[in-house]
Amino acid sequence: MKTLLIHAEKFWFKVREKAIAEAEEKDILKEYEGNNALVVFVTVELNDYSGGKEFIESVANNIVDVLKKIRASEIVIYPYAHLSKNLAPPHEAIAVLEMLEEALKHRDVKVVRAPFGWYKSFNIKCYGHPLSELSREFTPITTRRYTIGKEYYVLTPNGEVYKADEFRTNDEELKILIDKEVFKKELPGGEAKIIELCRKFGFEWEPMSDAGHMRYGPHATVIVESVMEYSWKVAKSLGIPIFRVKGTNMFNLKFKPVKEHADLFGDRLYEVETDSGRLVLRYAACHQQFAMIKDWIISYKDLPFGAFELADSYRYEQSGEVMLCFRLRKFYMPDLHIFTRDLEEAKKMSMLVQAKILEEIEKLGRRYVAIYNVTKDFFENHRDFLIELIKREGRPALIEIVPSGIYYWVLNVEYNIIDFLRRPREIATFQIDIGNAKRFGIKYVDEYGNEKYPIIIHTAIIGGIERYIYTVFDKALQDEARGKIPSLPTWLAPIQARVIPVSKQFYDYANEVLNALLSEGIRADMDDRDLSLGKKIREAGIEWIPYVIVVGAREKETKTVNVRIRHKGIQKSMKIDELIKIIKEEIKGYPQVDSALPIYLSRRPTLHYLKEVEMK
Repeated sequence: MKTLLIHAEKFWFKVREKAIAEAEEKDILKEYEGNNALVVFVTVELNDYSGGKEFIESVANNIVDVLKKIRASEIVIYPYAHLSKNLAPPHEAIAVLEMLEEALKHRDVKVVRAPFGWYKSFNIKCYGHPLSELSREFTPITTRRYTIGKEYYVLTPNGEVYKADEFRTNDEELKILIDKEVFKKELPGGEAKIIELCRKFGFEWEPMSDAGHMRYGPHATVIVESVMEYSWKVAKSLGIPIFRVKGTNMFNLKFKPVKEHADLFGDRLYEVETDSGRLVLRYAACHQQFAMIKDWIISYKDLPFGAFELADSYRYEQSGEVMLCFRLRKFYMPDLHIFTRDLEEAKKMSMLVQAKILEEIEKLGRRYVAIYNVTKDFFENHRDFLIELIKREGRPALIEIVPSGIYYWVLNVEYNIIDFLRRPREIATFQIDIGNAKRFGIKYVDEYGNEKYPIIIHTAIIGGIERYIYTVFDKALQDEARGKIPSLPTWLAPIQARVIPVSKQFYDYANEVLNALLSEGIRADMDDRDLSLGKKIREAGIEWIPYVIVVGAREKETKTVNVRIRHKGIQKSMKIDELIKIIKEEIKGYPQVDSALPIYLSRRPTLHYLKEVEMK
């Protein structure tokens, strides 16, 4: 809060017209004239409201102290937005001014308050003594309520509850999670090979942007777009109506629901200032979907339904903690919100969502270990539901119990992999949200004609796009450590098949094979460079191409292809139709996006990120 205090011999103001739509209107003082007044020009800033009563009392004490020193007979609180650019939203500014007025009145002082949000004319005559013009700045000391009162337990599939510090297990992954989350142990790290692996495929930091912002080369672009399209396919597979939407990535903090929702994320918010005020870059798709769906006319017959957006999202991570492909300031979130009639329906839908989350991680050959963040009342009243969820996961879960009423959710499940360096990494999630429908004004009409607020499930079934990719790369590292050939799933490989003619005289047949692959939607290219066969095969291996096809005299004569299959570590001869059938079977059920590279290697510049990564 910033203030300018003037000891006025005379002061007069008169309300003229509204300056903002949110201006005060009820019982406002439209004109006033006073003598020997301490006029307090007040700019209410962001976070002043969060300072609460203690903060306002300290401001009031300071003002009264000045009043006594100059022996003024009254105080005029005059809203004045010109002392700071860091303005609070109107509803908070009005609340702070009202609290300040009330606090001053309790000190037996005559107080007058000019209305907020109006253009006003005023005259002021300053006494001109040493204390007649003063400025003061006040900053609230805020604490995060949601860090207080956490309790940690372990809940087993059999329904047994243990204090986390007393739980003993042979499940090494669960033990790692407990050590990190409960005991805050610094886990053994090591060389982050996965960073080099990300770079190898064109995932890089953008040095001309802010910390934590990535760029995606052609190979990375194919991987990202494939996962994006797959996330939409997975959302649709839930079997309920899903609406895909798109929207903006920044929202104005002057709007109450935006500010209240944003406050929950504290200093992890990314903020920008424009001529329309202070805006927050969205943390996920919540703001946009809720702002849109509040305008929909929804019947109980429409529920449940989902809204999905591939949202470019922003979190202001500490610059020293950002990590390529995992901890980012700007990332893509396949955000799905499912709107349900009530808590019981939300619980049923949560089981459907959970099943899909577990199914998708199993497809990658991985298994999750879970953290159940749950409010105290939900844990006490719905423990059977939690046990059922954990039973379906087949291993105990860490339970973090928080006081009720702090968050908008009653249940927030975080699904972690334990990565190559034995660290927990959150990937997928779902939440049961009981607060945001009311906050944003989202309603439906029940069978009796009554308006009600839906319960909302938030979920990213496969996790953030980059984190899903992190999981895939991490699996390759773990496979290599077990003696397997590291590879990407064929549907994610930037180039799925490469045709390599032994010499120029076989270019025609090589093109015939290439076109057969391309006509089936397979991402294929041809190495037509004037290089040795060995060098071409080695470079195909650097790109982890699943199928490397060599054609020469025998292949041309027999209309076959000689194929090196990376993930199997074998080489065999087959008909082109047989190869196409094998590849199409592998990518069945997955999206096939276009290649981001020219099909002939002779027409490509050297891509700086393509290099061999020493895996061992």
